[in-house]
Amino acid sequence: MGERWTRGQRGFLSRPTVKEIYEYRNHVDNNMIVFLINCSEEQLKEYSPIVEIGLNHEQQHQELILTDIKHVLSINPLHPVYSKKIEEYETEINPIKWIEFIGGIVETGNDGKEFCYDNETPKHKTYIQPFAIADKLVTNGEYMEFIESGGYSETTLWLSDGWAVVESEKWKAPLYWEKKNGEWFYFTLNGFRKVNPDEPVCHISYYEADAFATWKGARLPTEAEWELAADNLKYEGNLVDDENFHPVPIQNKKLSIKQMYGDVWEWTGSAYLPYPGFKTLPGALGEYNGKFMSGQMVLRGGSCATSKSHIRKTYRNFFPPQARWQFMGIRLAKNI
Repeated sequence: MGERWTRGQRGFLSRPTVKEIYEYRNHVDNNMIVFLINCSEEQLKEYSPIVEIGLNHEQQHQELILTDIKHVLSINPLHPVYSKKIEEYETEINPIKWIEFIGGIVETGNDGKEFCYDNETPKHKTYIQPFAIADKLVTNGEYMEFIESGGYSETTLWLSDGWAVVESEKWKAPLYWEKKNGEWFYFTLNGFRKVNPDEPVCHISYYEADAFATWKGARLPTEAEWELAADNLKYEGNLVDDENFHPVPIQNKKLSIKQMYGDVWEWTGSAYLPYPGFKTLPGALGEYNGKFMSGQMVLRGGSCATSKSHIRKTYRNFFPPQARWQFMGIRLAKNI
């Protein structure tokens, strides 16, 4: 209400009590249900798409709340535990296998027959050169090798903007990592514990992902390559429904390409830009995606904080290249 409040000063505002928040939520839910029940057919056609976008947007908020909770708790020196669920997963991590694709002219994007955001449309033709994509995500153990080899001090590995951030922020490891007595530990929503080398590396910026890929003599996949590789895979993996709230080692070893959905959002080498023929939605909905198409990179695949009902192969997440607090990781690709 009133004039727009500066985002950086929101902490100065007073907050309602938990009881008042729940009362407000119940008020909104109950009135929305009454409204929808009493809508005419014409009104339903008009308002249903807006309600559907609102529900999907709320799922995004639920994911962001988890990552915000993790960030807030990580600052507390007592290392509070959000969830005590810690399962011991059987692990047997093999070296990367490269899955090859001949490329060619393929269709990228969503045809709009299922729910999708406007930035996933229109479906369009893309030409892809032959490429190979890693059959698994980069693990903590593999990333430790990058750290110990001096990856954070080798300027030739980094994009210019990335190196400037490394120097200014004094990055030495992924977000939430801390070295104690020669061993790496990290803060998780399950508490502070020793880094598991078999889990997918997490809380990595685009700059770090790109530098690691360069160090390995590879690159990040484009979003069109990622979508082609995910074409026939089921929407299953370590998602928020499993309540791990953290990446886990490979579970389904039978898949030719593993961990495409869940665990971590995968950085691509694609800038977040409109697809050919994209048109911004009218009114306030037009600000939802289109206004952010500058200075951001695309991520694909969902994470351990993403709902299973919220992910699809055409889903385009996007963040600035220096962002690390979301559950973000790395899958490699290369030319063939």
